[in-house]
Amino acid sequence: MSTVSLKMPEELATRLAAAARRRGMTRSALVRDALESYLRRVGAGNGSAADLARDLIGVVEGPRDLSERSKHMKGFGR
Repeated sequence: MSTVSLKMPEELATRLAAAARRRGMTRSALVRDALESYLRRVGAGNGSAADLARDLIGVVEGPRDLSERSKHMKGFGR
């Protein structure tokens, strides 16, 4: 296993230690879990724009395809 060292503000270090205690794990294990979760979520740069915006798809109501309904584009960009 590789070692990584980093500097963090004292307040963040305190919060990290408290979260690790609450979960009954080491600070290192908690940081590894958080990093794994983050990289899974953002795809580490892999994936399409749709993959990155998956949680936003479908939250706005309106016509499905504006390119087919030009009347909905009237005044767009003004």
